[in-house]
Amino acid sequence: MQRFLHIEASGGIVLLIATAAALLWANVAGDSYNDFWHAELNFDLAGFELHLELLHWVNDGLMAVFFFLVGLEIKREWDVGELVDRRAAILPGVAAIGGMALPALIFFAINAGGTDASGWGIPMATDIAFALGVVALLGDRVSGALKVFLLTLAIVDDIGAIVVIAIFYSDSLDWAWFALAAALIATTYFIRRIRVWYVPLYVVLAGGIWLAMFESGVHATLAGVIVGIITPTHALNPGVAQQQIDAALSNPSTDPTTSAVQAARLIKESVPVGSRLIRAVHPWTSFVIVPIFALANAGIELSSDALADAATSTVTLGIGVGLIIGKVVGIVGAVAIAVRFGVARLPGGATMTSVVGVSALAGIGFTVSLFITGLAYDDAQTISEAKIGILAASLAAALLGATILARSPSRTEALPEDKPPPN
Repeated sequence: MQRFLHIEASGGIVLLIATAAALLWANVAGDSYNDFWHAELNFDLAGFELHLELLHWVNDGLMAVFFFLVGLEIKREWDVGELVDRRAAILPGVAAIGGMALPALIFFAINAGGTDASGWGIPMATDIAFALGVVALLGDRVSGALKVFLLTLAIVDDIGAIVVIAIFYSDSLDWAWFALAAALIATTYFIRRIRVWYVPLYVVLAGGIWLAMFESGVHATLAGVIVGIITPTHALNPGVAQQQIDAALSNPSTDPTTSAVQAARLIKESVPVGSRLIRAVHPWTSFVIVPIFALANAGIELSSDALADAATSTVTLGIGVGLIIGKVVGIVGAVAIAVRFGVARLPGGATMTSVVGVSALAGIGFTVSLFITGLAYDDAQTISEAKIGILAASLAAALLGATILARSPSRTEALPEDKPPPN
């Protein structure tokens, strides 16, 4: 958990640098920025052609790896992590639902009756990298339990975003390609069940699932989520592994090389595949993939005309109110109701004031908000207005959350089991 939080917080700094670089590039040399990311990159293999702009290769291709990590995290937390105790997961789960529903409703109400209402999913998201980056700056002012609460909330938020993208932001379905994707997923699950661990085979299958998803009309990044979720998170018991290793090495009839290979395999299998993949992929997503996504998507022109249009835009207003007010009211309201009726308890060392601060940080939408913007809108001006709203609201949410948490009482002790949570 500490390693995960450290990578996310450090990745938030790189993400901030990439965002600043994108804004500088777009406003100093706007034509080159647009020309670069909208250049077409073609892929031809044995008569099969895939022609996409570089921007789409980033959003549909590289981001599939990001969502693969999200799938791995969800599976790990559900099987062996914070979500394994279903009761402990109630509070962040309820908080996440409140923090997704209210911002979406606010945006939809402000933009009701128009085509811009399709962007209601934009203010639902929480950018865990930026949020944890702010928390890291506050140090011991935020208890460990509160950090875990924020992380778990963000994971449930990711699940909600995945469902929203799959149902509401995918194109019309091509059943033939969808059936192929389902068959490849079933094949991947089957070979995993029979303990086939030949990595190149999984890479080929994952690529096939991505392509089939892309052609089916279901957003291609969901292929990453699905592959991540079906990745095993349980390992061979270390004690059993040790017994089998001892037996293999002490058998005089076995070739030493064979024994060594078998022992190496058993040692490797004593660490879950999901954990190994998270350790391998997480630094790449945090320090390379997500910053490239920001560089490709955060470059918006901040001219006086663009800012004036955003100031009067209901899209910008809906995103701003949703992320800043909707997140706080939705999360705090859900937490207060859950605690009041005894459904859940506040995290150890937390007060309602600190929950308000964490709720404000959850209003940093950024990465997934930008991602959904590209799915919800085609018009360049509307996209620009939405991105300005995301940037402004995320900055305001970060400042608000950091101010509240910095001034809230520091309580690092855990609550005793027989002590009621503070009001």
